[in-house]
This record gives sequence, C-alpha cells and structure tokens, in this order.
Amino acid sequence: MVQKAKILLVDDRPENLLALEAILSALDQTLVRASSGEEALKALLTDDFAVILLDVQMPGMDGFETAAHIKRRERTRDIPIIFLTAINHGPHHTFRGYAAGAVDYISKPFDPWVLRAKVSVFVELYMKNCQLREQAALLRLQLEGGDKAAAGEAKEPAGLLAELSARLAAVEEQAEALSKQLGDESTDAAAVATAAHLERKLTGLRRALDALEPGASGGQAAVN
Repeated sequence: MVQKAKILLVDDRPENLLALEAILSALDQTLVRASSGEEALKALLTDDFAVILLDVQMPGMDGFETAAHIKRRERTRDIPIIFLTAINHGPHHTFRGYAAGAVDYISKPFDPWVLRAKVSVFVELYMKNCQLREQAALLRLQLEGGDKAAAGEAKEPAGLLAELSARLAAVEEQAEALSKQLGDESTDAAAVATAAHLERKLTGLRRALDALEPGASGGQAAVN
C-alpha cells in the first residue's frame, strides 16, 4: 500500500500553520510544519513531499529565496510549490512568484475549499507517480534479473509479467480518470501538464511490458 503523502507547511506564524492544518486535515495526509525557510530546507533533505505551501513574507530567508534553494536541488526541484501571501503588490509581485518556480500564487485570506482542492490535485498526482515508480521498479527487476532469485523464487517470469500487467492496468485507469477530471474542471495548467506527463510515462511502461510478452517482437523496450 502507498503510504500517506507528506505536505510541507512553511510559515513563521504558528496561528497560520494551525489554520492550514485545520483546512487540510480532511485530506487525511501527513502535514509537516516548518517555521522558517531554513527549517523547510532541512525537512526536504530527508523526506519526500507531494506539495509545499510556502509563505512569502518570513524573517530571514523569505519565500522567494526558499523556493530558489528548493528548485536548485535535484532532489526537490520537481516538488510543486504553492505560494501564500498576505500582501499583493500587483502583477509584478505575482510574476516573481511564478518565476521562482511556484505552480500557484494565492493571496490571503483565501477560500479554504479552493486551497484544499488545489492541494488534493497534487497529492493525487504524487500518489500516481509513486505507483508508477513501483511498477517501473518491478519491471526493471524483470529486465535486469534473468535469475529466479531476482524475480522471486515463488513466481515464474510469466506469472510476474501477468501481475505487473494487472497492476499497471489499475494505475492506467486511475490516471485516465484523473486526467479527465482535471480537463473537465479546467484546473491549473501545471496540474494538467503533470497529469499528461504521467500518462506518457505510463504509455512507455506499457510498451516495455508488452515487449516482454512471449512472442512479442522488438525485444526489450526502454522505460523512460
């Protein structure tokens, strides 16, 4: 089973963190607090996060600087960042947020329902990516390990391929439903693009799996 996703909440004011926890608790995911940019970067060294909610105005390292550090790290550069700010200096200030790598820029006070919906989209995408990595790891095991010890002594290669195909089909179905939901609701362009990227990776994985079937031509296919 896929573990709960972790959501990083970054704000120097405890009351704001408490409010975010109250809003996002309904998602039933793991909420991690950070009271500064430095504390957020420390948390990102050891844990994987589905999305980061980042306050813009903080003493010391502000949200823009924190985001810049996050995007420079290979481990964390692809984590979606949602900026939260109590100030609005016009389009230039908003543009700076997107230029720093944010997928969204929300001004306070914000609609709790809207924020929860936006976060839930990225949590669901994260879960699908975790499932995809799991399928890819199993497939890579079959591609690289010709011996039964690598594939598991209890299963013949054909049985492993059947299990992989069934599990991949379930992920494909869920990804298709998610993409349709995002398209129908006209959600953020970044979320739609991420879902499309996920579907492309699933297609590549399916082709590689099909190439392993007995009688398939073309040999082993690469998985991107």
